[in-house]
Amino acid sequence: MNPTPDSIAEAAGRIRERIAAAGGDPDRVAIVAVTKTFPAEVAAAAIDAGLRVLGENYAGELVDKATALADRAVDWHYLGSIQTNKVARLAAVTSCFQGVSRVKEVVAIARHRPGGGVMVQVDLTGRPERGGVPPEEVADLVGEARRLDLDVRGLMTVAPEDPDAARRAFRTVAAIADDLGLRERSMGMTGDLEIAVEEGATMVRIGRALFGDRT
Repeated sequence: MNPTPDSIAEAAGRIRERIAAAGGDPDRVAIVAVTKTFPAEVAAAAIDAGLRVLGENYAGELVDKATALADRAVDWHYLGSIQTNKVARLAAVTSCFQGVSRVKEVVAIARHRPGGGVMVQVDLTGRPERGGVPPEEVADLVGEARRLDLDVRGLMTVAPEDPDAARRAFRTVAAIADDLGLRERSMGMTGDLEIAVEEGATMVRIGRALFGDRT
């Protein structure tokens, strides 16, 4: 059975309690509701539950859901690896591209969504399938995105699974964001959001804790 607006609202309340318990302000740490693999009905239920930022990892899913819910007030964030041949379709409906990691991606986004929102992904796992750029390359990519007049909102990362390594990763991302004058730090998911909030997250990406396990 799909989650309902009431069950999602209750789950979101528990997430906000976790944010507060970790020392964060629930009104200032945004929840990105990750609806990947769930049908558009679940995305609609999340919106009805008061969630206004939805994230998708697959281009086709984001476009289909955004089209189906075009009359709803929601910001769509693209969280997946960016294939430049799909940017044109995504640009029409995507508020923010999280996970930018290559110059050719920012060039494509600037072409199809002038002034569009982006976040640069920082790789602190060393796992190519996770995407992102090493910390020492972040400033150059941010600079290129700014040169193209994109709205560079901040940085994002997917942390290592080890809690101590995750803390170091989040701390590194927050420090880089501070150095570059970036306001947003998208870091932390269901399993590690407390550590992320403690280390300065302004945005957490939550799927399982809101919607249950994916089938």
